[in-house]
Amino acid sequence: MKLWIKIIIGAVLVVAAALVFAGNYFYNYAVVPSQKDFLENDTSKISQTSEEIAAAKWFNDKKNRSEWQMTSTDKLKLSAIYLPAEKKSDKTVIVAHGYMGNAETMANYAKMFHDLGYNVLVPDARGHGRSEGGYIGFGWPERKDYVQWVDQVLAQNGSLQKIVFFGVSMGGATVMMTSGERLPGNVKAIIEDCGYSSVTEELAYQLKELFGLPSFPLIQVTSVVTKIRAGYFFGEASAVKQLEKNTRPMLFIHGDEDTFVPYEMFDKVYGATKGPKEKYVVKGAEHAKSYTDDPAKYQLVVKEFLNKYVH
Repeated sequence: MKLWIKIIIGAVLVVAAALVFAGNYFYNYAVVPSQKDFLENDTSKISQTSEEIAAAKWFNDKKNRSEWQMTSTDKLKLSAIYLPAEKKSDKTVIVAHGYMGNAETMANYAKMFHDLGYNVLVPDARGHGRSEGGYIGFGWPERKDYVQWVDQVLAQNGSLQKIVFFGVSMGGATVMMTSGERLPGNVKAIIEDCGYSSVTEELAYQLKELFGLPSFPLIQVTSVVTKIRAGYFFGEASAVKQLEKNTRPMLFIHGDEDTFVPYEMFDKVYGATKGPKEKYVVKGAEHAKSYTDDPAKYQLVVKEFLNKYVH
């Protein structure tokens, strides 16, 4: 009997050690900022339109922009690119980039809003670009950073600013998660493009797609590791739960061929928000390709939405 007890205890310890190892491996794989082999990193073969080339040239011109900085509530130094409107404007958009992207990748979207008369602020999420941070928050800790960016816009541009949130992929999830926070009335509208419904659901989906593994128990173990190492549980980071507290107008955009943030998440986030809402489904578009697949229609949809709720 004592031998069997020792065997059982030994087996439990081996399984526990294996789970801890796997949880830390997946944390390093998904949560620690680094080059990710599962992302499309080679852009050398992607042709650019003349409009995209012009947007990049404008965005990269140092005369058109300045760098803003702030310190987060947990003492990280965060950075953002600020591009003032051509003429003095009472409208500012805060633009959120995607997973393992940075502010420099958002030229097309920044130019779109700038052409509509907006000041444009494009932060580097914590752990990305020039911002400090040793982990990816998937939008959850970043939601508090975006509240602070709103405060900075009001301090710099005046208390009468009308503010819009816009985000793509992880940035879309970020602005959805921010929607549930206590925000000043200056925040007038939110636009999200292909954001996920929750971190748990997105990582469970990726675990199955990349490794063919079920979510239990690895997601739960990695969530505990993330809480210890980064300060949050995956289960906290839900765009759906945050949207249930939102009453601001929202535009939801998604490509119906998205296989990175699956299209079925689109209905979840659209159904969750309590405020006025519109949807724009781009036929045949893959993940974060809705703009590049039909930029003219994309810009028109965004313009009409903003004309209705902000201008």
